Amino acid sequence: MSTKLIPLYSCEQARQIDLDACKHFGFSGPELMERAGNSAFSRLRQRWPHAQRLCVICGSGNNGGDGLVLARLARESGMNVRLFLVGKGPRRNTEASQALVKWHAVGGQTEKMISPLPEADVYIDAVLGIGLKRAPAGDADRAVNALGRVAPVLSLDVPSGVDADTGYCPGSAVKAVETVTFIVCKRGLYTGRARNHVGIVSLETLDLPEALLATREPVSWLRYDASAMPPRQPDSHKGDHGRVLVIGGSSGFSGAARMAGEAALRVGAGLVTVATHPSHAAMLNIGRWELIVHGVSQGSMLREAIQGADVIAIGPGLSTDLWGQGMWEAVAEAKCPMVVDADALNLLARTPYRCETWVLTPHPGEAARLLNSDTASVQSNRFETAQELVTRYGGSAVLKGSGTIVQTKNETLVCGAGNPGMASAGMGDVLTGVIAGLIAQGYSHGEAAEEGVCLHGVAGDRAAMEGGERGLLATDLLPWLQCAVNGNH
Repeated sequence: MSTKLIPLYSCEQARQIDLDACKHFGFSGPELMERAGNSAFSRLRQRWPHAQRLCVICGSGNNGGDGLVLARLARESGMNVRLFLVGKGPRRNTEASQALVKWHAVGGQTEKMISPLPEADVYIDAVLGIGLKRAPAGDADRAVNALGRVAPVLSLDVPSGVDADTGYCPGSAVKAVETVTFIVCKRGLYTGRARNHVGIVSLETLDLPEALLATREPVSWLRYDASAMPPRQPDSHKGDHGRVLVIGGSSGFSGAARMAGEAALRVGAGLVTVATHPSHAAMLNIGRWELIVHGVSQGSMLREAIQGADVIAIGPGLSTDLWGQGMWEAVAEAKCPMVVDADALNLLARTPYRCETWVLTPHPGEAARLLNSDTASVQSNRFETAQELVTRYGGSAVLKGSGTIVQTKNETLVCGAGNPGMASAGMGDVLTGVIAGLIAQGYSHGEAAEEGVCLHGVAGDRAAMEGGERGLLATDLLPWLQCAVNGNH
């Protein structure tokens, strides 16, 4: 199965691309605005073909100008359009002011922003563009809040209030049913809080020449799919497919280690050993007899298992008590790659060190502890956080959450797969096992992180399709992982 990667760009890159289109390819600002408004209007008619009443809310900048073009086209098509200007409207001698003149030329009228907004079939959000770096204020904030009380909303380029670079919402933000973004996909639309606001994101390239992007490297990539693993050699044996050692499962937390181990098996690891607390070792593999289980009371008992492992997954259910600390200290000298999750990350945060062959898989709270920060700061710029984790700790980092970010030494990937049903206990343990299972089979730590996150997300989506998001369990993903690695999804 081929992998489809969608290029993502920063807001600064998007602005430079606009400038290049005008400077080097002969386009004018008003022409680009006309194309943007036209594309958005076409998308409006496709999505809501029977809409007749339109309410357009325009800010003072170019985003408002795009909305003015759309409003004019809608009026010319016979739709009933009411247009509200936020604040004083477009500034003089700007592209948006030219769009306003054309709106008046077809008999269009402007109104001052009111709340609540009048009834309409569709509302157009053209209040704030991609330049937002702070919470909306004044008239813009009132407009954003008014749009928050109506539906459906079509946002132009980015839902107003969303930082298109980071996905963060510093204040109130519009919740769109669909976002039409122009020329290139902005990276912030696909991760973090933005995913609550963008709805469906559709890209309109405005029919600009491909050469415009030929020399500009995307800052990250978006991926929704999972890759099937290559067929096995007919004469292969279990030793050819890698040995995983899962270390975890403190007293009372046996399930976490079990799920990680089983996930590694489901993606094809040849042998999986679970080193766990002696209090439940005898019961851990009941019903999953393929797992090899050892009860270990102290770190020194891990020496032989560590030497025999191709990859170590440490952290699921580990705890930070004396037993967990002993397990963590025992792997410090391990030569093989590691996947570090949960309480192993918290222990790493206490005594930081660097490794070039591990994968760290923190959720935002764990990432904050690793960086001596706080969760709000982590979520305010997930891309920067992921990069800082790799810069400080080496290897690869998986910053979990809505729109999980995978950061390797040279590449940033955003996973578009996955759903809110996966916000449940044990999902991270399964992911840890998936990544470890891929490393055992020969993937590099970076490849395993990228492939593992996408496999995990795709399996979660398939499981949710079968039974629904609410009540989705981590173990529901296991059969779908097997399907995904074999290309049966």
